[in-house]
Amino acid sequence: MPKLGTVTPILRMFDIAKAREFYLDFLGFAVRFEHRFDDNAPLYMGIARDGCELHLSEHHGDGSPGAHMRIEVADIAALHRELTAKKYRYARPGLEETPWRTREVTVTDPFGNQLTFYEDTSERSPDFKDQP
Repeated sequence: MPKLGTVTPILRMFDIAKAREFYLDFLGFAVRFEHRFDDNAPLYMGIARDGCELHLSEHHGDGSPGAHMRIEVADIAALHRELTAKKYRYARPGLEETPWRTREVTVTDPFGNQLTFYEDTSERSPDFKDQP
């Protein structure tokens, strides 16, 4: 029987410096590779952090701005502390507890793509209140 493997999203980017600032400096990803067909061609870049790999592309037709993805995290509170401690000028994400029993941190990159980092929780915290 076939077995599916890892998913690697391709996200559209329009400014390499802003992409590096957001994904490398703020989120803590590292560059795995960079590719251009020639010196004046669009950049296609692979980045990774732990078991999460993303591809960022300047190529027209690769990805569409406004994508939203979910990335599972072990110890979401620690990731939240890490991100807020950086005092990134364009994002101060909160830590949200959801009715579907996850804790989540959502950030939006400079190109309109949303990344929701989440951790499943087995129970709601006692101070969580359902929305009316």
